[in-house]
Amino acid sequence: MSGQPLRIGINGSALLSPLTGIGQYTKNLAEALVASSEVDLSLFYLYGWSQGLRTEPIENITKLKALIKKFVPYPYQLTRAVQQTRFSKGARDLRLQLYHEPNFLSHRFSGPTVITAHDLSWIRFPETHPSERVKIMNRLFPGSLARASHVITDASYIRDEIIAEFGVSPDRITAIPLGARKIFQPRDEEGCRNVLNARQLAYRSFVLCVGTLEPRKNLEFIIRTYAQMPSSFREKHPLVLVGMKGWLTSNLESTMSPLVGAGQVRPLGFTSEADLAALYASAMVLVYPSLYEGFGLPPLEAMACGTPVIVSNRATLPEVVGDAGEMVEPTDAEGLTTLLQRLADDPAHWQQRAELCRRRASEFSWERCAQETLAVYRKVLANS
Repeated sequence: MSGQPLRIGINGSALLSPLTGIGQYTKNLAEALVASSEVDLSLFYLYGWSQGLRTEPIENITKLKALIKKFVPYPYQLTRAVQQTRFSKGARDLRLQLYHEPNFLSHRFSGPTVITAHDLSWIRFPETHPSERVKIMNRLFPGSLARASHVITDASYIRDEIIAEFGVSPDRITAIPLGARKIFQPRDEEGCRNVLNARQLAYRSFVLCVGTLEPRKNLEFIIRTYAQMPSSFREKHPLVLVGMKGWLTSNLESTMSPLVGAGQVRPLGFTSEADLAALYASAMVLVYPSLYEGFGLPPLEAMACGTPVIVSNRATLPEVVGDAGEMVEPTDAEGLTTLLQRLADDPAHWQQRAELCRRRASEFSWERCAQETLAVYRKVLANS
């Protein structure tokens, strides 16, 4: 096998929707694997295989999924069965040596399978997911785990959780950290000007939150805390929210409504990667108070841009930010207020944190992620 590229299949279906964490993982890993020239990569897109790496989501796919759910009985089971048929035929035709499922639930495959399990949030915080998703994960994940030749997680914290929860043998599971794309790098004010002007923001003067608007991200906590800060702080440092609208957002929206009206909270919705990079690089700080994460890409991306981060001290986030990021209990409003105020008032402290964050982020890369993933593929193929 040494001279020939490995014939690997990856499920690329997460690339068909606007990219959240799993889509970003799939895209960046696939790009790095292709760039390595050590892999002959094929991607499965819902109903067919392709060697092309999709870079844009399908237009209106969210509405299409909603229509299918509304009018098709047992939509998940039915679509899954059809996909399995198409998956199996294509995998045989392509003579794949190994199949990697980057999104928990693998299709059945005649050869060795690697799965990536990003977290156990549906078990740890079931109330932060739609009940149907929790049922599907509880029903299908144990089988996917049992079929897997090897399991990858994004962090050691999740690796330990899966070993404890499911009794997976430690030699069958490997933690491989993610990376930050090259687009996420420090920029001066001129390099951010167009993006900032379009949103009426000033360089290094706003507080940034990035992530899907949903309960697990704990955004209500930051908005309530921010609302209690002095009006002078809020007027000078607006809170900017970047991310798709998730579910159970009505409380969040009512909490932030007066602040939105005053221009102190700015929900920007889903933002292009290029604009996001400029927002990271021009923020005073990224605040990421999530209750639970499988990794936490936004803090790493912000750190790569030389921006200080404040994260909750839960799950994988301390593992990602190390000593560079500042940490707070995800219910400690006073602690968060103190950290924000100091970054705003103390330029030397801000500069020190920014430099620590940039250095820490340089330890992570998608190239490293791909090489460590390739090492797992080779180990699995050698043992199969």
